[in-house]
Amino acid sequence: MVFNSYIFIFLLLPLVVLGYFFINKFNTRFGKGFLIFGSFAFYLPAGINALLILCLSIVINYGLSKLLYRGGKYVLSLGIVFNILLLFGFKYSNFFIDNIEAIFKLDDITLNIVVPLGISFYTFQQIAYLIEVYDDGRTYELIDYVLYVLFFPKLIMGPITSPQAIIEQFNDVTKKKIIMDNLVSGIQMFAYGLFKKVLLADTFSKAVEWGFANLDVATSVDLIIVMLSYTFQIYFDFSGYSDMAIGISRMLNIELPMNFDSPYKALSIRDFWKRWHISLTQFLTRYVYIPLGGNRKGTIRTYINIIVVFLVSGIWHGANWTFVLWGFLHGIGNAFDRVIGDKVTKISSIVRWFVTFICINILWLLFRANSVGEWMEILQRIIVFDDFKFSDLLIEQFALVEVDFIFELLQCKSFTDTIIGIEMFLLIIIAFILCVFCQNNYRRKKNTIFSLVVVPIIMTWGIICLGSESTFVYFNF
Repeated sequence: MVFNSYIFIFLLLPLVVLGYFFINKFNTRFGKGFLIFGSFAFYLPAGINALLILCLSIVINYGLSKLLYRGGKYVLSLGIVFNILLLFGFKYSNFFIDNIEAIFKLDDITLNIVVPLGISFYTFQQIAYLIEVYDDGRTYELIDYVLYVLFFPKLIMGPITSPQAIIEQFNDVTKKKIIMDNLVSGIQMFAYGLFKKVLLADTFSKAVEWGFANLDVATSVDLIIVMLSYTFQIYFDFSGYSDMAIGISRMLNIELPMNFDSPYKALSIRDFWKRWHISLTQFLTRYVYIPLGGNRKGTIRTYINIIVVFLVSGIWHGANWTFVLWGFLHGIGNAFDRVIGDKVTKISSIVRWFVTFICINILWLLFRANSVGEWMEILQRIIVFDDFKFSDLLIEQFALVEVDFIFELLQCKSFTDTIIGIEMFLLIIIAFILCVFCQNNYRRKKNTIFSLVVVPIIMTWGIICLGSESTFVYFNF
């Protein structure tokens, strides 16, 4: 199930929130059980097989956590290997087989494997749990562990959370009844996220889909728009999800960590990764970078460790050489930032931002491309820039009924009809302003008159635009 669906907004979400607080009045343990039941209901549309794999993973990992006090590092190693093999088996088997076939020129063999929804996220969550139990020796009841893994606002796309931080909130007696400030703030966050997803991300996604489906006829300027569109699509898609996840959780009085902090304001690739998918960066730093030696084994080893971490990040995102190269290049960018250190502070922040933003655009294009060759071909056509004409079909992807209505309301429809692609340019400008100049929604702690007026409008607007459900980009990871 997705957050941006009628059945979730009008049925599951209100039932879970109201039911949870109602049951807590009688028995808080039953309240946690009800949240688990709601999480199962949320995940069930992914399919029975995916649900069974998730349950199997939970049972085995919890059993291993109970054996840690006996087997120590051996049980921990077994648990980590089990989780990695489970993830590899479902997500990377065909990628591995395809490359073996290509190297040895074997006949084509493709396994009919369906990747369970959210497996990358809940696998990392359970690795984090095993390591935390091993480090401090503290275990939790089965009901707490199951809720930690299944808690539906973060189940599919994170954030990856510390077990102790979130389980302690599940057991905090002060959080067992409705807190109006949290409820109102949560609804606002959800509304902002829904708006980002259905109005911005989904509109840009249509341009991206058109571009990659029509590479043979797309002009150079079309490809620049497509590249920008994907940069904005994945931003508002992930930012929208993060807002909705935090908002839903806040309605239940559970505070999830900030996972997204205006990454397009970054002044370097290193700065970008302090802002984008923060929980993943923290996870890889703690469980990959530091065990590899971090920055404690010399300069060269530090750079190697950084590149290894980003290679892991790339592979985690998907089974394609595009993701591997994407991770490697981000690792190179991070290492380069360390090499130049504070020397760049003398350069104008505007120049540093511009260079970083261009690099991010180019790397997002690689992230979206179907192959490394396709990415290089698109880049070459953009650099040559031999055609300044916009394709009419690309411009049509940005046409919104709501925008036409606003133009007519402002009595400027005749003016806008004379400017080809004005809706496209306006949307790009609005997206740019929201990314670079606006404050992160997570940091807005106080309600204002503006928010009280705007939130109902964008919530209604977002719900009206739910004509067709669309999945989030990170659902694929």
